[in-house]
Amino acid sequence: MTTLTGHSIIAGEPMVGRLPGSPAVEAATGEDLAPHYTFVDEDQLQAATRAAEAAFDAYRATTPDERAAFLERVADEIEADGEQIVARAAAESGLTLARLTGELGRTAGQLRMFAAVVRLGDHLEARIDPALPERTPIPRADIRQRHIPVGPVAVFGASNFPLAFSVAGGDTASALAAGCPVVVKAHNAHPGTSELVGAAVTRAVAASGLPGGVFSLVFGSGTSVGQALVRDPRIKAVGFTGSRTGGLALVAAAAARREPIPVYAEMSSVNPVVVLPGSIAGGRAEELAAGYVGSLTLGSGQFCTNPGLTFVPTGPDGDAFLASAARAVAQSTGQTMLTSGIAQAFDKGTGTLRGAAGVTVEAEGSPGEGVNAPPPLLASTTPAALRDDPAVGEEVFGAAGLVVRWDDVAELADAIRGLEGQLTVTVQAGETDHDAARTLLPLLETKAGRILFNGWPTGVEVGHAMVHGGPFPATSDPRTTSVGSLAIYRFQRPVAYQDVPADLLPEATRDDNPWGVTQRIDGRLRPAQD
Repeated sequence: MTTLTGHSIIAGEPMVGRLPGSPAVEAATGEDLAPHYTFVDEDQLQAATRAAEAAFDAYRATTPDERAAFLERVADEIEADGEQIVARAAAESGLTLARLTGELGRTAGQLRMFAAVVRLGDHLEARIDPALPERTPIPRADIRQRHIPVGPVAVFGASNFPLAFSVAGGDTASALAAGCPVVVKAHNAHPGTSELVGAAVTRAVAASGLPGGVFSLVFGSGTSVGQALVRDPRIKAVGFTGSRTGGLALVAAAAARREPIPVYAEMSSVNPVVVLPGSIAGGRAEELAAGYVGSLTLGSGQFCTNPGLTFVPTGPDGDAFLASAARAVAQSTGQTMLTSGIAQAFDKGTGTLRGAAGVTVEAEGSPGEGVNAPPPLLASTTPAALRDDPAVGEEVFGAAGLVVRWDDVAELADAIRGLEGQLTVTVQAGETDHDAARTLLPLLETKAGRILFNGWPTGVEVGHAMVHGGPFPATSDPRTTSVGSLAIYRFQRPVAYQDVPADLLPEATRDDNPWGVTQRIDGRLRPAQD
C-alpha cells in the first residue's frame, strides 16, 4: 500500500510545492479527499526539467533489452498497486470500478506493447546505403540512418482517462520507449491517482538502475505551471489530451519559443456517424438505435470518440431510428461526470443546442443521483441548419447527440464536406449501400484518422495499425497518432551517418547488427533477427 503525500515527485524524490494548491475532490459528492495537494512554483518545475536533461544521455544510451525491461517493470509496478489505484481513481473520477479495472489493464498492456516494439527495433528505421566507389559519374558515399530520441518530453494528463491517457498512459509510454525522459503535469481532477501511478513509475526507474530524472510528476496550475513547462528550453516535445482551448494555448506557447517544439495535442471531435439506408431497412432501425444510444451515453459520454453527430436518412426507416433513439435517451439516467467544470460545460453546450435555430430537442433523460450528473440529450436538425450555423455541430463533451436528417447522398456529402477534422467517422451500411459508401470513402479519408464500418467509435484498440488522430482540430498534427505503436515516432528524429568508421557507428546501423533490429539495406528490408 502506497501512502499518499500530496507532493510532487521530482527525479525520484518527493517535493512539497511552495504554492497552496488544491484538494482532491470526490466526483460523486463534491467533498474533499485527503491529502491536500500543493503546487510547485517555476523554480521547482525547473528542478524537474534540469533532472530530465541530465538523465537524457544515459537513458537514450540504454540497449533495447534494458529499455524494454524498464517499460515492463513499470507495468508490473502499476499492477502491483492496481487495487489501490483503481479505488482512488473511482473516487476522484466517478467512473466505475469495472471501467477503471479495464483501463488499468490497457495502461499496463500498452507499456508492454512498447517494450515489444523497442526489442524489435523497427522504430529505429535503420537504413544502410553501402558505398559504391565504382559508380559513375559520381561515386556514392556510405550513408546510414537511424532515428534518435528528441530529448525530454512534457506530458499532460487527461481528465477523461485517469490511467490510460495520464501519468503512465500512451504519451508517457511512447516517449519513454523512444528514449526520452518525461515530465508529467498531473491533471488536478485526479491527483491521488496520479501520485499512486507516479510512485509506481518512480519505483521502476530506481529498480532498473536508471537516473531519477527519467521521470518526474508535478502538480500545478495548467495556466501557469503548464505554460512554464512548455516554454522551458529543456523540453523538446509535448503530448497533450484535452480541450481545444488548452491544446491551442500550448501550441502557441511552443511556437513562440526561441526554439519552437512540436506539440502533439489531441483536442476536439464530434465523431460523425453516417447511417446509410440499408443499415436500417427491414426493421433494423431499433437495434441500430440501441447501439447508438449505448455508445452515446457510455461513461456519461466522456470519450474523445463519443458519437456526437449522426447523419440519418429521411423517410420511414430514418423516422423509426430517431424515434427509437429518443425513447432510449428518455429512459436513460445521467451519470456522474468527471468534474463540476465539465458538468457545467455540458449544461452550457446543451443549452446552446436548445436555443439554436432549426434544432429540435427529441428527448432528454433524467438527472443522476448526486452532483455533476446531468441528463443525456438527443436533438435533431437539417443539413441546411448545420451549414448556416456551424456552432450547432461543435462538440458538447458528454452524452449529447445531434441527428442530422439528409435526403440524398449528394446532400449528405455536402454536409460532411463542411465538417472540421475528426478522430473518427463511422459508417453504418448494408450490402445495398456499398456503391454509396464507395463514393463517400475518399471524402471521409480527408476528414478523419479512423474510419469504422458497422461498429461504434467508443473504444480504441491499442495495437500496431490503430490511428487515434486526425485533421485539425481533432489534433494539432494529423500525421501521427496518440494510440498504437506508431505513436513512438512523435518523439524521435532521423540522423544520417556518412562515411563514419565502422567502429564508431551506432549499433542499429552496423553491418553486424549486434542488436538484431530491422534494417533496410540498399532499399531492401532485412527483418529483425530473433
